[in-house]
Amino acid sequence: MPARPEPVAFEVAASALIVVDMQNAYASKGGYLDIAGFDVSATGPVIATIAKAVVIARAAGMPIVWFQNGWDPDYIEAGGPGSPNWHKSNALKTMRRRPELNQRLLSKGSWDYALVDELTPELGDIVLPKPRYSGFYNTQLDSLLRARGIRTLVFTGIATNVCVESTLRDGFFLEYFGIVLADATYQAGPPSLQESALFNIETFFGWVSDVASFEAALKPGAALAAE
Repeated sequence: MPARPEPVAFEVAASALIVVDMQNAYASKGGYLDIAGFDVSATGPVIATIAKAVVIARAAGMPIVWFQNGWDPDYIEAGGPGSPNWHKSNALKTMRRRPELNQRLLSKGSWDYALVDELTPELGDIVLPKPRYSGFYNTQLDSLLRARGIRTLVFTGIATNVCVESTLRDGFFLEYFGIVLADATYQAGPPSLQESALFNIETFFGWVSDVASFEAALKPGAALAAE
């Protein structure tokens, strides 16, 4: 598949599509990021592109992993004052400034925690909650992937510079090959952070491609044509 910094090969049977945190919290007006002052006005095209990547992966028989970031309604899973997460999480800081938002932001069972309406897991997909930025931390992801013989992770989702990059980095340390579909991701912060995150990933931790290249690579006979 065409990618930066060089083309990357992968086996469909040993790969999974990862959809990171496509929740109202991160992609919708009125969600946590929007309330906290981050611009989510351009997430619509990203949602549509992720939906296309999901259709492509599903048609090829590639497993799909959906992540939802957040905590229990009492925020015990968030860590408390003894955790750096308590001090750095913008959601937790926002709720401390605005107590009326308590149990609304990233709380399991809330609208904020739910996946956006345009993206719906199907029977056989893997849906995993995660309590921190990385999808590998305190989740079953590694064991579920290894049980299926998966070695390559194709990333989509929000935010490129936070949870996407964090999960890809941890995967790199665990010997997974990580590919980011750039047009199916979105940053938290100014657009420059998208480019810096992608540069960091392609330079040190993985590969960067796009959904059109992903679709072309998964078409029947694509591997033979490439040869």
